[in-house]
Amino acid sequence: MPVKIGDSWLNSLLPMLQRLDRLLEQAIATAETIASSNTATNTAANTATNTAANFYQELPIEQVEQWLQHESEIPLLAIDQEQPEAALQIAQQCPRWHWLQQQLGLTGFELDVIVLALAPELDRRYEQIYAYLQNDGRYRRPCVDLTLNLLCASATLKLEHRRYFAANAPLVRSGIVRVLPDPYQVEPSLLSHFLKLDDQIVQFLLGQTGLDSRLGSFCKWIEPNPAKAMPLVRTTIIESCLRQIAARQTNQYLCFYFEGTQEPEKQQAAIAIAQNLKQPLILAHIAGMLEPRDRFESRLSILLQAVWLQDALLYIEIDGLQSPDLEFSYHRFLAALTEAKGIVILSGTKPWGILQETAKGVLPVSFACPEPLERRVYWQAALTAVGVNLNDADVQLLSNRFQLGPTQIADAVTTACHQAKWNAALNPDSSMHVQPTLQDVLTAVHSQLHHHLSALAQKVGARANWTDIVLPIDALSQLREICNQFKYRYRVYRDWGFDQKSFAGQGINVLFSGPPGTGKTMAAGVIANELQLELYRIDLSQVVSKYIGETEKNLDRIFRAAEAANAILLFDEADALFGKRSEIRDAHDRFANIEVSYLLQKMEAYEGIAILTTNLRQNLDEAFTRRLSFIVHFPAPDESSRHCIWQTVWAAQVPLAPEVDLDFLARQLKLNGGNIKNIALAAAFLAAETNSAVTMHHLFHAARREYQKMGKSLSETEWKMT
Repeated sequence: MPVKIGDSWLNSLLPMLQRLDRLLEQAIATAETIASSNTATNTAANTATNTAANFYQELPIEQVEQWLQHESEIPLLAIDQEQPEAALQIAQQCPRWHWLQQQLGLTGFELDVIVLALAPELDRRYEQIYAYLQNDGRYRRPCVDLTLNLLCASATLKLEHRRYFAANAPLVRSGIVRVLPDPYQVEPSLLSHFLKLDDQIVQFLLGQTGLDSRLGSFCKWIEPNPAKAMPLVRTTIIESCLRQIAARQTNQYLCFYFEGTQEPEKQQAAIAIAQNLKQPLILAHIAGMLEPRDRFESRLSILLQAVWLQDALLYIEIDGLQSPDLEFSYHRFLAALTEAKGIVILSGTKPWGILQETAKGVLPVSFACPEPLERRVYWQAALTAVGVNLNDADVQLLSNRFQLGPTQIADAVTTACHQAKWNAALNPDSSMHVQPTLQDVLTAVHSQLHHHLSALAQKVGARANWTDIVLPIDALSQLREICNQFKYRYRVYRDWGFDQKSFAGQGINVLFSGPPGTGKTMAAGVIANELQLELYRIDLSQVVSKYIGETEKNLDRIFRAAEAANAILLFDEADALFGKRSEIRDAHDRFANIEVSYLLQKMEAYEGIAILTTNLRQNLDEAFTRRLSFIVHFPAPDESSRHCIWQTVWAAQVPLAPEVDLDFLARQLKLNGGNIKNIALAAAFLAAETNSAVTMHHLFHAARREYQKMGKSLSETEWKMT
């Protein structure tokens, strides 16, 4: 918009209002002349409070006859019209009016209509004048009939100019003027409809900025602030967008699609672009626009009008629209964008290519996660900016381990600094100038990334380490190989070029098989603890839905959230989905196979670690197991392994009576590690109750309870005999 925000709205408005005043003065004079034959009517000329009923009750028959004899080709309030081009000539001297006229190609008549509708918004005395001229104190806005009478010199023009109030007329179609029915009539004619100027047009003509009140619940207004430091974002993307914007024609529609999971970074990039252009930015939330859903299109129209009038950039995240039940709204949304004026930035996680048939001319901009070397630069820059020094190994760990964008990295460093200061404040003896540690930064990263995934999966506290888990040597070696593949994946794939040789994804897909209680979940925790990543458990029996297509939706939400959270995924009960795929006998068999294939596809595309657990290895078909990186078997522990488990299950603070015989327990209680842990914990509670050390009696009682849960029995006689 070529009009500056600081221009004087009063200087733009006064010439237009002065022209309106001249028209109204002539109209009032004409009305008084018509009514001069009746004294009562003359008295009423100075007030605008008469109702229509009173007016006609006091109207003498001579007045009615005079009106009936009036020439039909001349409007009742016919005045000496100024030249039709007068409004256009005045508008050329008023920047905002001239801009509006040029944008919509408005005629002088349409400009006069806007002035008529605007006047009551500025001075309520215009309401009284309109009420008087319309013979009814209730009607304080100009109706179509009054407008035509004031602005048309003949009945022919009145008929011709009715077209300016049709639904497809520029003023009505663009939402500038609303044509409202008379609330006091059941089916009012067009002439009885009233004119209401849109609030945003009023705001624009008065030189005011900011959001319209109708947008406040789902939009945020960000003013350009040159004094504010630019956010840490990828400058290459911003510079490319700015070059594209500079190449467009004035007011030409331009739409970008910011693609990727790095939502905070995409928003910061939009803010940086608006800052460079010295234009405001409107952040719109699609969820708010959809509540209630029947108001979505009207809200979208108001939003796009705000972008046009305020010369603002629009940023809107559209993933919430891409669902089958919103397909109609989504297509209407894309169609409306093609008629928008200005710069629009869409944001989403899905590739734009699948939507090219619906919306043309959209420029996809990839916000793929930066490579490790680039992330290292961002980490170093963010740490240096706040005076934090981490050693090279720690910076390398952060850049390799977490797939973060520059904005997320800067936020994590800021959060870590605040947490370090808070920890120092809790300790009176420590200095407030403490620097955050690597653990502070890791905690900040995890807290930033995992709020979305927490709603879809259960977080598992990963406290176990290598000394806590008891497995055969080969199984332990496999677990360490899994960790090493994750640690050194960038060296092998990127530095050594295996990404050019491999057609599969670079994630690690693992199967843990074995009976319950053999350490599968603990092993996943050990891996998470070693790699300093969060572990989330997903129960596949809860993910699988009886409704066709719902399982894929559930899986898609989980993997998208996990991609952003850099988490290890542990899928429990894989048998619920990965049993031997049957021959297709009906639609449900076909869609069950699709669900399996879809999960395999998502696992291979996932660049993290995905672990599946199963109690029955033989239930999985070979086509599936061939696509796994590791298959680790967790056997039931033998006596030697059980002895190790009995040794490691106790915390160092637990008092054990000298009589506790771990060899006896390992030899006689042929149980898995999960059962042994349960027995040890229950025995500790029994000892705490008696305020004594854990004895064999406590262990016997706890073991008997564990056998009962398993549907077995263990008598004291059998315990002593064994």
